[in-house]
Amino acid sequence: MDNQLHQSPVGENPQKILDIGTGTGIWAMLSGCISDIVDEYPSAEVIGIDISAVQPTFVPPNCIFQVDNAQLDWTFEPNDFDFIHLRYLYGAIDDWGKLFRQAYTHVRPGGWAESLEIDIETRSENPEVQSDKNHVFRKWYQLFFECGRKTGRTFEIARDGRQEQYMRKAGFTDLVSKSWKVPIGGWPQDNKLKQVGFYNGAFIDQSIDGFAIFPIGEILGWSFDEVTVLVSEMKKAFREPRSMPYFVVHMVYGRKPEMENS
Repeated sequence: MDNQLHQSPVGENPQKILDIGTGTGIWAMLSGCISDIVDEYPSAEVIGIDISAVQPTFVPPNCIFQVDNAQLDWTFEPNDFDFIHLRYLYGAIDDWGKLFRQAYTHVRPGGWAESLEIDIETRSENPEVQSDKNHVFRKWYQLFFECGRKTGRTFEIARDGRQEQYMRKAGFTDLVSKSWKVPIGGWPQDNKLKQVGFYNGAFIDQSIDGFAIFPIGEILGWSFDEVTVLVSEMKKAFREPRSMPYFVVHMVYGRKPEMENS
């Protein structure tokens, strides 16, 4: 995203920003005030909410973190936020329609909401790998899709234009959709993408075990040993030079009309 925290044209002086699924709070803090490079909105009050209390203790004075469940009815005032940011909620939401309707209710007229999600299908730049129906990449994402269907919390929100459809149904207008390839590993020729790939590959290598244990082990009923073997196969495939793996990230932003139709 070219070092941009968001794509929405929120203006130079938003007063109130909400980050849904804030995680460690890094996005919220960067939006608030952390460094000269990303000190975009020092005058804004930035609220980050997440179901887990994993945020740091020391935060900028204009950042507030709350432990809350975005799937419940929001307690904020209607028309309260200049910008609402939602990111990486795949596999965690029961009712995406309700989520975007609540975002619409609580963003002010003329304000913006932005949804960023990963399509967890691991793709390959190598046509032979991409077309291999028995490749572990295909097996991996199909298991997560199955898990999402079983729990009612889809992992497929970034597919088939679903983010845009939900936002349009909620009432947002001026919708813009963008997608980016995110490489895994240092295979790209482009130096910038190569660096992104190295970081992304290191992150996945260290975290993929945790991604698999609950959905594939607990939800789908695989044994620990079976999950371990699958994870090992994925790690091996990621490291193979011919694999050239990547994900696709989908972003959609939209505006709440200044004057709603009566």
